[in-house]
Amino acid sequence: MRYLPVAFLHEYRPQVFFLLRWLLLSALIGLLAGTASAGFLAALAWATEWRELHPWIIWWLPAGGLLIGLMYHYLAGRAEKGNNLILDEIHQPQQTLPLRMVPLVLLGTILTHLFGGSAGREGTAVQMGGTLADQLMRPLRLHQRERKLLLIAGISAGFASIFGTPLAGAVFGLEVLLIGRLRYDAILPSLLAAISADYVTRWWGLYLPDVQGLGHTHYPHMVAPTASVLGLLSAAAAGIAFGLAGRAFASATHLVSGFYKKLIAYPPLRPVVGGAVVALLVWALGTTRYIGLGVPVIVESFSVQLPAYAFALKILLTALTLGASFKGGEVTPLFFVGATLGNALALLLPLPLPLLAGMGFVAVFAGAANTPLACTLMGLELFGAEGGLYIGLACVVSYLFSGHQGIYSAQIVGESKHGIWGRQTGKHLREL
Repeated sequence: MRYLPVAFLHEYRPQVFFLLRWLLLSALIGLLAGTASAGFLAALAWATEWRELHPWIIWWLPAGGLLIGLMYHYLAGRAEKGNNLILDEIHQPQQTLPLRMVPLVLLGTILTHLFGGSAGREGTAVQMGGTLADQLMRPLRLHQRERKLLLIAGISAGFASIFGTPLAGAVFGLEVLLIGRLRYDAILPSLLAAISADYVTRWWGLYLPDVQGLGHTHYPHMVAPTASVLGLLSAAAAGIAFGLAGRAFASATHLVSGFYKKLIAYPPLRPVVGGAVVALLVWALGTTRYIGLGVPVIVESFSVQLPAYAFALKILLTALTLGASFKGGEVTPLFFVGATLGNALALLLPLPLPLLAGMGFVAVFAGAANTPLACTLMGLELFGAEGGLYIGLACVVSYLFSGHQGIYSAQIVGESKHGIWGRQTGKHLREL
């Protein structure tokens, strides 16, 4: 018996070493990503509040677009690819992510929100988390094979810290790389980094008074009906609508981006024209409810009936903003699209309005980003486990019906969603 500890350590030495190593590395990644996200949330809260108090600033959106365009055209280099650059470096490692990506995306996103663009925030947090994590390679003399784990952990840390959902953040970092497959070798680094970053962001919230609730909106826990055939069929039908909405969102953004690239040869002018179009649309609508993050409308969607066209307006304004090369993210606008679409579906489906809004909140994101497991976990973390069956079904069906393209063009198809896509199109399914 006295030799049992020695035998145990001998057998499990690699596992213990891997655990201790990534406990330290993940704590460091979490400190960097969590601190960056806390500062970003504070700045974003200020920009949003200032814009709402001075709505005339929206007329200066073209000027803000010019500033962002010039900044990225002359300073960004490889960093211009944003999230897709991080995914590319995981799939085919080339060189360390440029550190300038952090201040560029931070400033670009703040300017987009300050001047009235319709954008999110997760893209900024993911880029900061991945870039800061990648800077650890040289000073810590890490092996090249550990770089992929480092980048994945950085993605998870950024996502978890910006939304306050560590479980969803951990799985998002694993799931976003390959459509249809997960990277289990990175599961420990991703989880530890997500937990660490979320904790650090919340800790900073004690000292950053401008970050009201850390930017993490509190949503009601779902009260779901007892599972029934009619209820589950309704959830599946809603999932189809959510998947098509996610596909429309991604397609519209890519379409606008391609249109501006063909129309305007000089990149800095694209956000100028795009900013003018968005400003005119906001003036025509007579409201600022559909720009920025849109959190007040998202919260309303859980309790009151909203205009049935609200989700379509958000798709349009966000596509016009991000497609014109403004900076930010897609996820919070996708939350808006999903919650308001779920709100509209309450007029047709025999499910409670708050449940449908919560299902749409995560399911449209699941379809557009091709991350059904992460979005299911996010639904459980934000809304509680009671509606988990409906949330999970909506996310999976949305994923199935959203197609093989999404908001991240660098995603690789690891496995067809329905087993026949590769044969029908003649495309080869690429793998890592």
